[in-house]
Amino acid sequence: MEIKPAERISGIKPYFFASLEKTIVELRQNGMDVIRLDMGSPDLPPRDFIIESLVDSARRADTHGYGPSGGSASLRAAFASYYLDRFDLQLDPEKELLGLIGSKEGIFNLSQVLINPGDLVLLPDPCYPVYPIGATIAQAETYSMPLLAQNAFLPDLDAIPDEIADRAKLMWLNYPNNPTGAIAPYQFFEKVVAFAKKHQIVIAHDAPYVDVCFDSYQAPSILQVAGAKEVAVEFNSLSKTYNMAGWRVGVAAGNPEIIRLLRMYKSQMDSSLFKPVMQAAETALLGDQTWIEGRNQVYQQRRDLIVATLKEIGFELEVPKASLYVWAHLPEPWADSVQFCDMLIKQTGVSITPGVVYGESGAGFVRVSLVTPVERLAEAMTRLKKWMKEKV
Repeated sequence: MEIKPAERISGIKPYFFASLEKTIVELRQNGMDVIRLDMGSPDLPPRDFIIESLVDSARRADTHGYGPSGGSASLRAAFASYYLDRFDLQLDPEKELLGLIGSKEGIFNLSQVLINPGDLVLLPDPCYPVYPIGATIAQAETYSMPLLAQNAFLPDLDAIPDEIADRAKLMWLNYPNNPTGAIAPYQFFEKVVAFAKKHQIVIAHDAPYVDVCFDSYQAPSILQVAGAKEVAVEFNSLSKTYNMAGWRVGVAAGNPEIIRLLRMYKSQMDSSLFKPVMQAAETALLGDQTWIEGRNQVYQQRRDLIVATLKEIGFELEVPKASLYVWAHLPEPWADSVQFCDMLIKQTGVSITPGVVYGESGAGFVRVSLVTPVERLAEAMTRLKKWMKEKV
């Protein structure tokens, strides 16, 4: 029997990093020492007190049954406490917060609960691939908002035609940004909220990097803007802030009706997080936060090494004040980032990400991640410099 996929997914290509993984496995099997600077998965562990909370909870006999969908009341209260302490923002744990099995779940599901076939979604370009994939599977139309260096990698809202803005149902934003590392000033979020109210657009702000900041910068939440909860939902995660990417704990925060829809949809497709994971997440959110600054200094040291090396060999870039990435434009005569990255990994074992993976505006750029120990990172930069000089 021939199995035919649903039309809405038949044209979807495999996730880039799944394909890259196969290449890396083959290279390693052939003896290549591969240094991965492509992924955004933190290499540092959570703090010991978070891990100990997980272990203690898992040893209890009463923590192994089903947990409540959308997170326990105490986990949602912990997220409310985090938002209050971090952003001076009051959120109702019952109506304005929803625990997620990683924020990626909520990001994908948002399009499924809001978008009908033919609805219009505004997408930043470049962007995290889940935004457009979610829109495609919901059978939406999309409109790209280029993120350009001359606009500090912020979308130009004034360049969106009124007829497009009036049709749009959903706009995606992500600051601090993946892949560009750009930041958004609070004034930009004020402009976005006003734009959304004028055109009746839901704003989805993906904010997993708000606590990965450098040079004394502190990222804002869009929900701090007066009236933002009328039009916006924000996705956050413990993955980057607390080095807990594999634990899969995230949150949707903001507009109560959007939270209700996500909760309803979620209840049909999963059970919940493991109770000990939820309890450890509470410990992370409510416990000591001072260690995060020291962790960010580790990332900053790595950032500075990457930035210095790339500038030395001719890349054009802005020094990122947040996120886990350096976004750099290829020097001449290079133009094709896919070809560049493919040759680099196969000839040197250094794996970085071609910018065009994130959208057409990423053509000519590469993304380099900060989640590699500095000794290995230095080795990767040495290989890159040597290889580039040999190619000149």
